[in-house]
This record gives sequence, structure tokens and C-alpha cells, in this order.
Amino acid sequence: MLLLIPFINGGNVSLEHAPLELYRVFYTCAKEGSLTRAAEKLHVTQPAISHSIKQLEKSMGGALFSRVPKGVVLTREGAVLLEYIEQAFHYIALGEKKVAEMRQLLAGEVRIGAGDTLCKYILLPSLESFHDEHPAIKIKVTNRTTPESIALLKEGSIDFALVNLPVTDPQLEVDKVIEVHDCFFAGPRFEHLRNQKLSLDELLCLPLILLEEGSNSRQYLNSFMQQKGYRLEPEIELGSLDLLVEFARIGLGVSCLTREFVDHEGSTLFEIDLIEPIPPREIGIVKLKNVPLSEAAGAFIHSFFAM
Repeated sequence: MLLLIPFINGGNVSLEHAPLELYRVFYTCAKEGSLTRAAEKLHVTQPAISHSIKQLEKSMGGALFSRVPKGVVLTREGAVLLEYIEQAFHYIALGEKKVAEMRQLLAGEVRIGAGDTLCKYILLPSLESFHDEHPAIKIKVTNRTTPESIALLKEGSIDFALVNLPVTDPQLEVDKVIEVHDCFFAGPRFEHLRNQKLSLDELLCLPLILLEEGSNSRQYLNSFMQQKGYRLEPEIELGSLDLLVEFARIGLGVSCLTREFVDHEGSTLFEIDLIEPIPPREIGIVKLKNVPLSEAAGAFIHSFFAM
């Protein structure tokens, strides 16, 4: 590590640099007022201290210490240099302390990308327990769709993302978290469909309420239907699971919802039984390959999978 120090020599300012260790020797000598005591504190010989000071003075272009019977005192230039060096070592000490705190999870930040639904039903319980265990760690959640979260990850704005799979990208490392099932749900208006098995043809004759195009879960549904030879033409497209639930509840159509995220207790919704159910898909955590996580982010992911 090099520190760049301006030194005035003959009215001209020149930039010279010297190894950090020379400044450490200078700082210790200035504080101790003695080359002997500085050598003892730094566990080196006095000649080594003298040599270091001479090197620094040569780099600075003038004397930094004056010898006195009881040791050394700073010259005017040395006193000016000490003022800045003292601040530098103060910040170095603070930096070392902060890094130590981060490694002990006493400080730091976790930056997560996740959609509203995944945040509410999967991330939130983990956030609560992690915050209880590590209250000093700051948690920042950015609500975005899966494609948007991946873009944020690649630009370095988040540490990792909780996303709907599949995600195929050579830059990303994917860890699967949970398997989920996309199903169609209806409210009392469609009570006559309860306990019946519907074909995909019969399903597509109903008013469909789907997530907007662009989300991974919608793309997965589109892909499944295309494989079966169908094209989806929803009656209504919405941006959140909660709205899908409410629109289905008041009878505006049948909504494609994630079974695991539907609160069945006290709900008037029921699942439509399909002859050809949609295959399950997965939720996962994605992070950049070969990019190490911070201590805080790594600890969060570890605790997430430990739940």
C-alpha cells in the first residue's frame, strides 16, 4: 500500500510516495519521541528505525526530526506531516475494526432482490429470524421481477436474488429452495366446477386472470400451454398475487395462483382439478459465479437453507 504525500521543496510541490511501513515508523517515532523506544515498540533494531527515517526524509526532501538529548523532536515539516499521518492511521484502525465487526456479523449489509410474492411468502420468515439473531446487520430488499432482479445482480446492486426458476445463465450460480405448483383457483361464482376434472380445452373457455407477461411464472405457464398446443388469451392481467386472489374471490374469473402461497384458511377459493396439471416448478437463490459474498450475505443464505 502506498500513500501519496505532497511535500513543498523550494516553493514547488512534488508528489513522492513511500511504503506505508515507513510512515508507520515515522508515526511511532513521533509519538514515542525516541528512536530507541520506537524500535522496542515495533520489535526491530534501532539501526533499522534510523534507516527507515532517513529513507522517508530523502523521499520528503528534508529533515522530519531534530535530535535532542532525550530523543527526537519533530521539525516544522515533520509536525505538519504527523497531522496528516495521524488521521490516516486513525482511519486505518477504524477500517480494521469495521472489517472485524463485519466478520463477526456485528456490522454489514445484506442486499436482496425478490418479487413481492416471494418476499412475502418465502423471504419474510427468514428475514425475521435473521434480524433477531443479527440485529446490527442492515437488510435491504429491492422488489423486482425475476428478470429485473437478475439485471440488478449483474450490475452489482444486490448480493443475491430469490427468483422463480428456471433461470439459465452461465454467469449465475443457482441454488434450488422449494418446489411450487401453479394451479387455477375460482370463487363461489364457479361453484359448479368444484370436484370436477377439467380438460385444458374446458379451462381455456373460462375467463382467465393471469400475471402480466414478463414474469418467470407467466413464462413458465405460457411454455406449458404452448407445448400442449394452446395459446393463452387471459381476460385480465395483473401484477401481483394478492390482486389475482381478490379478482378470483369476487368472481371476475379463475386465477392462476401458486398453491403454496394461497391462504386456504377461511378462503372462499377452491382449486380447479385439471386432467393435465401444470408440472411443478422451483424457486431458487441466484448469485454471480466466482464472486464471493460478504460475510453478512453468506450468513443469511446459510441461515435461509438451515430453516
